[in-house]
Amino acid sequence: VQLQASGGGLVHPGGSLRLSCGASGRSLRLYAVGWFRQAPGKEREGVSCISARDQSTYYADAVRGRFIISRDNAKNTVDLQMNSLKPEDTATYYCVTGLRVLCTSDWHRNEYDHWGQGTLVTVSS
Repeated sequence: VQLQASGGGLVHPGGSLRLSCGASGRSLRLYAVGWFRQAPGKEREGVSCISARDQSTYYADAVRGRFIISRDNAKNTVDLQMNSLKPEDTATYYCVTGLRVLCTSDWHRNEYDHWGQGTLVTVSS
């Protein structure tokens, strides 16, 4: 299984970006998929997770109301629409998946077998 995250870049505060996580060797629609981020000098943070069966979602408090996670099963991707971006959203974003089907409230504490290579998001004026 290989995951590839894309869509990062430089954006002004208040702007939007759409990240995409694609996979080879796995149908993402069958598994929970999450996004983490890590800023320089900071701990890794769970951003959002989407379940496979009921499409339930979880968001970190810092991004709730601004970010939307969704699936595009035709493309075998999980996307993260990021709106109203702030400088503190600057980080490398990673998509993850494992054997779990459902996200739970502690999804960000689980171990994941597969990580994308990361895509850098920079929010700056």
